[in-house]
Amino acid sequence: MTAIAASTAEAAPEPVSFGQAFVYWLKLGFISFGGPAGQIAIMHEELVERRRWISEKRFLHALNYCMVLPGPEAQQLATYIGWLMHRTWGGIVAGGLFVLPSLFLLIGLSWVYMAFGTVPVVAGLFYGIKPAVTAIVVSAAYRIGSRALKNRWLWGIAIASFVAIFAVGLPFPLIVLAAGVIGYFGGRYAPDKFAVGGGHGKAAKGFGAALIDDDTPTPAHALFTWKRFAQVLVVSLALWLVGIGALTLAYGWDAVLTQMAWFFTKAALLTFGGAYAVLPYVYQGAVDHFHWLTGPQMIDGLALGETTPGPLIMVVSFVGFVGGWTKAVFGADSLFLSGAAAATVVTFFTFLPSFCFILLGGPFIESTHGKLKFTAPLTGITAAVVGVIVNLAVFFAYHVLWPTGLSGHFEWLSAVIGLVAGIALFRFKVGVIPVVLTSGLVGVAATFIRPLFA
Repeated sequence: MTAIAASTAEAAPEPVSFGQAFVYWLKLGFISFGGPAGQIAIMHEELVERRRWISEKRFLHALNYCMVLPGPEAQQLATYIGWLMHRTWGGIVAGGLFVLPSLFLLIGLSWVYMAFGTVPVVAGLFYGIKPAVTAIVVSAAYRIGSRALKNRWLWGIAIASFVAIFAVGLPFPLIVLAAGVIGYFGGRYAPDKFAVGGGHGKAAKGFGAALIDDDTPTPAHALFTWKRFAQVLVVSLALWLVGIGALTLAYGWDAVLTQMAWFFTKAALLTFGGAYAVLPYVYQGAVDHFHWLTGPQMIDGLALGETTPGPLIMVVSFVGFVGGWTKAVFGADSLFLSGAAAATVVTFFTFLPSFCFILLGGPFIESTHGKLKFTAPLTGITAAVVGVIVNLAVFFAYHVLWPTGLSGHFEWLSAVIGLVAGIALFRFKVGVIPVVLTSGLVGVAATFIRPLFA
């Protein structure tokens, strides 16, 4: 009986239909909490260990490619696996359903925020959440830094990037470019200092044969050909040109929706190191330059992004909604429609490059099993990202603790909430969602208690 059970466990599962895969990707879109690490863990447990749709080795090989790309690696990984299993539409469905539930939730929450944000309960909720988000950003800087900064050279890049954006005010793209150039030459002349790879552990064994196993031949649709490469590139560029061209013809190049499309296309190409890395660039453009929203609103948006499923970069949908609402792109009588349209435009142009990268590069990656390595320029960029995230934490802390400026009052209660949230994250490894929700409840309680002692 045991031998029969073992034999059954070793047998590859039955082929998965497109409909079965659709149901799973839809489910994943609603349960993908916990940031990229949590989302990747959910997919690994379900697709590698339980369903055995793909082997551990093939899963990690795809993940390594997604880690190199700009954009949300978990969403790109879902797109990759969906594409490998069910061709182009499989990838589009997997990646799209990873994002759509979060988009709808954020549109609804953003509407509540803009329409009822001054209501005491809602205001108190965000009062408590803001310092928790600051602690989360500090935690993100620590996590990335502990993995990336393995020697003095990389520490130097991180410190220089912090000074460049904090003290000098250099734009984020320039910092990324400089770090990549330093990494390139460092890899040539000091390779041992820039050979910091990002492995994801050794392949675990014992899950049984997978539908797409280690030695499963690459499906015909996933084989690399220059003809297919050209077709995908042309379609991707056409989608982008039609989208931004239609906005330009309808509203003009300087219109809010058109500028959002152009700005978030650039942001999508700079998302190395995760959402936290590109947030300073989004802040520079959305807050400082275009004035689509304020600094405190940006913090509130990050809080919403932390508590909804989907990639954390979905915070840009909140930025779009608030910007569309604030600028009343369809008039003062259509504020919700303005916000929803802007959020949709921002989401489309933020994620279009991710689909393009997977469908373009996937066939090449499928031909390089066991050969993919992180490059020295990426190592330099990752080090710079740490300094940029530290700058983001400083920015958040300033606005949370001194909301009216350094000459104003110090928010001691916010400091206590942030400190306790930090201890929960660092010392007790509490999850992000419990920390954010608890902090929000403390903020609500404080809103009603503080007037009693005034």
